Amino acid sequence: MSKPIPTISKFMTTSPHSIGKDQTLKTAHDMMREHHFRHLPVLEAGKLVGLVTARDLALVESLKDVDPTKVTVEDAMTTDVYAIDPDAKLDEVAGEMAEHKYGCAVIIQNAKVVGVFTTVDACRALSELLHTRLAK
Repeated sequence: MSKPIPTISKFMTTSPHSIGKDQTLKTAHDMMREHHFRHLPVLEAGKLVGLVTARDLALVESLKDVDPTKVTVEDAMTTDVYAIDPDAKLDEVAGEMAEHKYGCAVIIQNAKVVGVFTTVDACRALSELLHTRLAK
């Protein structure tokens, strides 16, 4: 008897931090450093408009004449965000992330960001599933 595949809501990070697109790169960097994460959903008027990663920040900040205290997140973010519903199945999300090499999925419910599912979360899910389903 097989068990149902869990939804992403079981493994996502809930209530993720986010940042406004008009905030500075320094502000984004400071948030990431303080809270130990690498992905920040970017919002405008409460709506998801992009995603900025620690790698994005490092790349933009390495460019000549970029002042992280003046350049905004909008200049470093990607607008091509993998956004999904919290009821999406774990296997489908992990497969999509692997196929497209996404570092995270942003979880949206009722047009609001309610979670983030990262590759670290995927490793935790794999570990838990291996321990609970295969270890007997």
